[in-house]
Amino acid sequence: MRSVRWTLFCRVIDNLGDAGVCWRLAADLAGRGETVQLVIDDASPLHRIAPRGTPGVDVIAWSDALDFEGAEVVIEAFGCNPPERYVEQMAKTIPPPRWINLEYLSAEPHAQRSHALPSPQWQGPGRGLTKWFYYPGFTAATGGLLREPGLLRARAAFDRDAWLRAAHVVRGAHERVSVLFSYAQPGLGAWLSALGAEPTLLLVPQGPAQAEVQAALGPAMQSGALRAQLLPWLTQVDFDRLLWSSDLSVVRGEDSLVRALWAGAPFVWQLYPQHDGAHLRKLLAFLARWRADSPAAPPAGIDAWFQWWNGVGAAPPALPALEGWRDAVHGWRDHLAAQPDLGSRLLGFVASKR
Repeated sequence: MRSVRWTLFCRVIDNLGDAGVCWRLAADLAGRGETVQLVIDDASPLHRIAPRGTPGVDVIAWSDALDFEGAEVVIEAFGCNPPERYVEQMAKTIPPPRWINLEYLSAEPHAQRSHALPSPQWQGPGRGLTKWFYYPGFTAATGGLLREPGLLRARAAFDRDAWLRAAHVVRGAHERVSVLFSYAQPGLGAWLSALGAEPTLLLVPQGPAQAEVQAALGPAMQSGALRAQLLPWLTQVDFDRLLWSSDLSVVRGEDSLVRALWAGAPFVWQLYPQHDGAHLRKLLAFLARWRADSPAAPPAGIDAWFQWWNGVGAAPPALPALEGWRDAVHGWRDHLAAQPDLGSRLLGFVASKR
């Protein structure tokens, strides 16, 4: 099958999140032999998460004067609306490119209802074109989850201690490893106290949590059986391996959630907070989907920690046992891994619209 030319539009809203998802998709498609042009309004996050780029992906600065150059598929990530001039040229091309709006990841029912629906453009610069809604998700009725070929084989062969040593991290013989990659959390001390009930090495990659941990633990970066180490910016590849090294993680946003799932270790997900509470509805739908699909149900108490990290209620007094938590994540991961990944489904979807 011949390769397809793709153009992917991305506007960076929350620093890393949108750029992270778009880069993973672009790199995944390129790794399958596709040719990808990533048009982004702020490429600075890519300098941190993918400093060496990848073959097959050409990064272009967003410009309202950008010309359409014959891409066969145009993806706008998260409804970012390509420049009008570009869309006008798309509409004049015969045959026109396939135009896809890649939506945010959600376990809510609307993701299944709206996935793959057409949106004919009756007016505006794209008049005469059809835009297709594409919803990533956790079920066969959605667009799936980003998972590049070979990811889970690499995960199974991973040597945690060797990677930690290479990253200049020394784990004590009896220490469990925890990762904190979060937005701000005013009650962070409760989480640190819960971790400190057992010998724990807390690894904190670059982000808002670093300053919070420093303020909570002081210069010694220790409290009881807990000690913390701050990490520099990590590439996406190294961030994956950081999660693979962890016995318990807190992750934020969409890209990190998916990578925590593939890591297969206990985790808590902190969503990007929204004033109307939409993130809480999204969280409850996620937890319900997990309980419905995992062969091993998450232990009691996990939901309370997920909700607390997202601004609901007081922190529970203790963490659930990690063994049952791990079984529940493993079970859902295996269920999800049995489904085609987002890249494979997207390629099939595009082929069906020729």
